[in-house]
Amino acid sequence: MKERPVMTLPGVPMVLILLALLALCCWWLYVSVESMSSPVWPLLAGGIVGFCGMGFFIVQPNQAAVMQFFGKYVGSERHSGLRWANPFYTKKNVTLRVRNFESGRLKVNDSEGSPIEIAAVVVWQVQDAAEAVFNVDDYENFVQVQSEAALRQMATSYPYDLHEDHKIALRSHANEINEHLRNEVQERLSQAGLQVIEARVSHLAYAPEIAQAMLQRQQAAAIIAARTRIVEGAVTMVHMALEQLAKKDVVHLDEERKAAMVSNLLVVLCGERGTQPIVNTGTLYSG
Repeated sequence: MKERPVMTLPGVPMVLILLALLALCCWWLYVSVESMSSPVWPLLAGGIVGFCGMGFFIVQPNQAAVMQFFGKYVGSERHSGLRWANPFYTKKNVTLRVRNFESGRLKVNDSEGSPIEIAAVVVWQVQDAAEAVFNVDDYENFVQVQSEAALRQMATSYPYDLHEDHKIALRSHANEINEHLRNEVQERLSQAGLQVIEARVSHLAYAPEIAQAMLQRQQAAAIIAARTRIVEGAVTMVHMALEQLAKKDVVHLDEERKAAMVSNLLVVLCGERGTQPIVNTGTLYSG
């Protein structure tokens, strides 16, 4: 079921024509009464003109009127303003304006099985009025159900946080996640003649029952990452110091004095963070 245009007429000229016909019928009825002839035909003509007046309808901007003739789809009218069509046509207005749908907070499991809460905003509009009316029972409810189903499907495809064995995570790759969500929703809504303009995650958090534990894990990971950077920087600085001393021939150190010097420098650089290294026979241990 694809949308196709239907032949309609501008409403204002048709109003003038029907008013002129109605005036002519009134004059005919007056002449019939004056001549004592039967007024049936003038009344019948006036009834037909009045019935034709039922063919007027109004199309708002960014709106389409879907028309049926005794249950058969005949076409859609998108020209705004007052229009006139066959009075036997039934007309249903469908808005083509851009609309938003915001899902509730859904509780799902990510790809690692951790329960999370997620919600999304979907910006959509009707692209094919005929498909929206005839392919689904209620296209607005269809948007709601399919958007939430697509959101659940997308959330189970990625982990909440980025790990070494994953390249994309829900929390750290917003653009990729939103694009995946938009494609997922569009695939489901295309059969109803709907176009997804944008889809984005509006809420993302761990479920309350594991939020505290996950926060502690994130804090521990941050501390480990920070200490790793500190140690790496300290080792680099010590290596540069030894290279500069040897290059400029400032002092000559044997292995034992080098080890002592390395130990002292690392204590100075890393001591404030609680990562003092201990030097023992040339081997460094993190204390």
